[in-house]
Amino acid sequence: MARHHPLQRLASPSRQLSLLLHLAGVASFLASFRFLYTWDTPMSASFGGHYQFLTIIGLSLALCTFSVGALADATLSPRLFQLKNILSVCSAPLEVLISILYWGIYAIDKSLLFPPEVQLDFLPDFGFHAAPALFLAVDLLLLSPPWTIRGYPALALSEVLAFSYWLWVEYCFSRNGWYPYPIFGILSTWQRALLFAFSASVMTGSTMILKWTYGKVNGIEKFKEEAVADPVGIRPKSE
Repeated sequence: MARHHPLQRLASPSRQLSLLLHLAGVASFLASFRFLYTWDTPMSASFGGHYQFLTIIGLSLALCTFSVGALADATLSPRLFQLKNILSVCSAPLEVLISILYWGIYAIDKSLLFPPEVQLDFLPDFGFHAAPALFLAVDLLLLSPPWTIRGYPALALSEVLAFSYWLWVEYCFSRNGWYPYPIFGILSTWQRALLFAFSASVMTGSTMILKWTYGKVNGIEKFKEEAVADPVGIRPKSE
């Protein structure tokens, strides 16, 4: 078995629990994609297809992250393990953001997310909008070394991802004449800009929350302090 990071709770890469978790995640994500490609909706034939949805982009990144993780476990490769951890810095906060936004808006009015004639049953809905965040959070908290990313780099990464997605959505709108999420069509341009800026802030917050939770679960006070201090530009006391 490969040696794991001294601050990491469980062994990974490993052909035991780590491999089982990553294979379970891959199976879950593939099941969601299988459902997606058998789900006949007008979106399927449009420009950009289902990849107009942030949910599907996030699911693709989660699948890539866990596939690399499973390969690292099977081969005990430190390089693949490092790549999995790099991908996780993007995919885990993104999936937490997707879950927060989706279920938050869903609780207010689900027609803002889907037209009335296009609805999901609970199981595929959970697979798309909750399972990826749960799998990635468990992987981070128990099977990964601590993240070293700080508040402002996390914010910059979140802004790049958020506004890149906005550009992609607007390009798809120019080809299709409609937005993937009905809420985008209700909002004006500046309101959509505020929504994406808010989303970037939430994703940054999710990065710091995951980092704080890592410190809490693994008993590392330094990472709890960094997660709280970094977003406002304060140096942690432990430094």
